[in-house]
Order: sequence, then C-alpha cells, then structure tokens
Amino acid sequence: MISSVLERLIRLRNPQFRFSSALGLGVIASFGLQQLGALARGGRVLLWGRTPRWMLRGRGVRFFNLAQIRWGRFLKLGDGVYCSALSTGGIWLGDGVSIGAFSRLIVSTTLDNPGEYIRIGNRVGIGEFAYLGGAGGLSIGDDCIIGQYFSCHPENHRFDDPTVPIRLQGVDRLPIQIGSDCWIGSKVTVLSGVTLGSGCVVAAGAVVTRSFPANSLIGGVPARLIRSRVPAEGVPSNPVQA
Repeated sequence: MISSVLERLIRLRNPQFRFSSALGLGVIASFGLQQLGALARGGRVLLWGRTPRWMLRGRGVRFFNLAQIRWGRFLKLGDGVYCSALSTGGIWLGDGVSIGAFSRLIVSTTLDNPGEYIRIGNRVGIGEFAYLGGAGGLSIGDDCIIGQYFSCHPENHRFDDPTVPIRLQGVDRLPIQIGSDCWIGSKVTVLSGVTLGSGCVVAAGAVVTRSFPANSLIGGVPARLIRSRVPAEGVPSNPVQA
C-alpha cells in the first residue's frame, strides 16, 4: 500500500519510476519520510512570496537574490545546495531538475560587474559537488545527465601583461552552451566559450577547452574527439565508459 502510493507520487516527476522488488518496506517507508521532509522544506518558500511548485528542498539549501531565481515543477535540491543569482539574467531551472548535494550555482561574485545567467532545461540531473558559474552565461539543454564534481567556468582571467598582477588585468567572459541529451561523466570541467552539441558524451575527468559538434564522444586533458556517436555506414558503435 505504502509503496504503491509513493510510486504514484514519484511518477508525477519520473513517469518510468518503479521500486525494486528487492527493497523492503522499511527502506521504502524511510525514503518516503525523507521526501516528505524535503517537500515540507520546499513549501517554506511560500513565506517569501514564492510558489514551491512541489519543490523538494534538502537541508541547508540557501538562496541569494531569490527574486531572480525561477524554477519549474518538481525541482529537487540536495542538502547544502547554494544558488546565488547576483546577475543581469538570473537563474532559470526547468521542470524536473535535480541538483546534487553541496553543489553551487553562482552567476557571479562581484557587485561592480554582475554576471549574465544560468539556464538549465527540463529533466536535467546533476551530481553532487558541482560548481556552475554563470558570469559569461551558462545554458544546459533538456534531458542531460551529469556526474559528480562537474564544473563550468564561462569567465577567464587575462594575463598578457607580466608587469601587472593577474588579478588586476580583468576578465573575458564567453558563454558556455551545452545541448540537450548529453551525458557528462564525473569530474568534467568545461571552460569559457565552449559549445557542446546535442547528444555529446564526455568521458570522466575531461577538461573541455573547445567546442564539439552534436553526438561527439570526447575525453582527455584537454578534451579531444574520440569518435562520433553516429558511426559510418557498416561500422558498429562500441560502448565507452564515461
């Protein structure tokens, strides 16, 4: 009874969800209580004049400049997530977005030159300890799955003049654009100005310094093209661990 009710509720966010038959009732009940607690914490945004839209909010989640943060239905924020929308364009989170525990969404950290925006599409899942910067603009398309310790940095320090401290030479800001349906492995770093087309797969630990077209499988430091996910006619596609 409990598991069937929870399944129906979870399917509002994830239509394909089903509890494993290997799970005992105690585990399922404990999970249900955790989700009820997260739902209650999400409801507290009503105190700030915002509609939670079934937000699941972990312990210690904090917002800065909440007026410029928008979210869709069933947003899930893990414990310790911090969202700072000090920016010109704010933070936009689509339906069914999940942000892992202790992740940080920071559009910018300076009051004299606010950053651009962070926009995350529908049904995007990002693992724990991610750092998403938005100074030059960051967009992630629908249905992306992203591993732990992911980081994006759409801003780069200038360092051309060796007679001036680097911290005083200013920055260059270029947007990062990640297409829909990408799979990005753990500990991947994406740098300023990069565009990844839809359907890309990025191997764990890669440092992406340049753009790649749709359906590219890439890896390495710096990242390079391993192959396309769309094989030449008659050539089978081999699985790769991301």
